[in-house]
Formats: sequence, C-alpha cells, structure tokens
Amino acid sequence: MEAAPTPGFPSDAGVPSTDGAFEGLSALPAGPEREALRDETICTWLPMAYRLAARFRGRGESMDDLRQVAAMGLVKAVDRYDPARGKAFETYAVPTVTGEIKRHFRDHTWDVHVPRRVQDLRNRVRTARRDLAQRLGGRAPTCAEIAAESGLAEEDVLLGLEALESYSALSLDAEPAGGEGGGATLADRLGSSDHALDVAVDREAVKPELRRLPERERTILYLRYFRDMTQLGIAERLGISQMHVSRLISRSCERVRAGALKGVG
Repeated sequence: MEAAPTPGFPSDAGVPSTDGAFEGLSALPAGPEREALRDETICTWLPMAYRLAARFRGRGESMDDLRQVAAMGLVKAVDRYDPARGKAFETYAVPTVTGEIKRHFRDHTWDVHVPRRVQDLRNRVRTARRDLAQRLGGRAPTCAEIAAESGLAEEDVLLGLEALESYSALSLDAEPAGGEGGGATLADRLGSSDHALDVAVDREAVKPELRRLPERERTILYLRYFRDMTQLGIAERLGISQMHVSRLISRSCERVRAGALKGVG
C-alpha cells in the first residue's frame, strides 16, 4: 500500500516505500551488495527528483540539465539520510533536491557573479514588482511601493533592481541601448590602453632628481629628449664639443637613475 503524499511532495505521485532499503543501507558494510541496494534505491526515487526538476522549467536551463542536477541532489539525500531519526525519507529528500537545483541556478547560470544576498534581494524584488504590476493595471511600481510590498528597505530594493540586469550579459557585438548607435557596437565604445600610463610612475620618480641637476645639464637633457636635437646640434648651441655633450648626458642620466632608484628603495 502506498503512503500518503507528504506536504511539499508532488501530489500526483505516489510515495514509494523504501524503508526496508534504507534499513539495509544502514546495516550493510561497504561492498557490492550495498552498492547494488543503493543504486536500486536511487532509481526508485528518480521520478520524484525529475518531477521536482520540472518545477523549474522555463528558467533558461534545459530539462536534461535540470534532471541531472536533481539526480545529484537525490544521490546526496540517499547517502545522508538516517532512518534512525524517524523522519520519512521524502520529507528529507524534497528540500535536499530542491536546494541542489536552486544552488545550481545561483552558482552556474549567472553571467555576472553576484553575492548570494543580492541574488535573494533580486528574487524578492522581482516577485514584488510582478505582483504589484498585476494589481496596478500594468503600471510600473515605484521603488517605495516595491519596498512596502517586499518588506525591504529602499536601498535593498535598488540593489535588487540592479541585480535584475546582472543575470545575463550583453554581447560586445550588441548595439547600445536606445538604438542610437548608428550601427556601432558596445565593443566600439571600449577604451584602448594608454601606453603613457606605463611610464607615468617613472616620470614622477625622476622629477626631483632632474630639479637637482645643474641648469646646463637640465638644458642638455631637455634639448636632447624633449626637443629631439642631436648631440652635434646641442654642442653648437651651447658652444661646447659634441664629446662633452655626450659625457654630460651619460653622467646626468646616471645621476637621475641612481637618485630615483634610491628613492624607490
């Protein structure tokens, strides 16, 4: 005789009687006999797991994937269930399988990683907004109305509303919102790397050392590296030999380099 359906258990399904199987699993040592009994028990309860998986259809996951996740939850329930506690297996298995499916949605179906608290806020805000929209004749509810409906603070409602847009990500090939992109894509709006940033720290590090150089050496470095003048041109402008210009450049660069490294150390 089949047992009466357990609250929360699909009412259209009879509850299989596997009390003896679970007692056997508790008594049998590890080995082929126990593994065979375990597999048989799991197969007996698979229809229940599949019915629970069906409750989550239409949420972006295929039924095959949902059934696989539900089966994993059922395996955990069978392995962890202790009949000595006097609790019927189905009352333990239903929340275990359901929790496994919800955990799958939380951890594997979001394109953008969102903390669990914010995911929960998103679900509460989504439900409250849907219920309010039906009662308000289709008008979009305000943040204050959603807060009152859901029992959340308005700050949490705003977090939940932001999370509504985080479940799936737009492709970079998509056009910007509003249709005003003129054929441009989101990728076209991405910035490019500024290679000058790579030397920004170095420039700031050498500034104090450059100020400590004598005026003539500063002038030579300026003409050479900022005005792109040749050593010969600098020598003619300052009235010194090209060899002297070369020595002053090398000496000044070494002094600036040593001072900058000393400051970093």
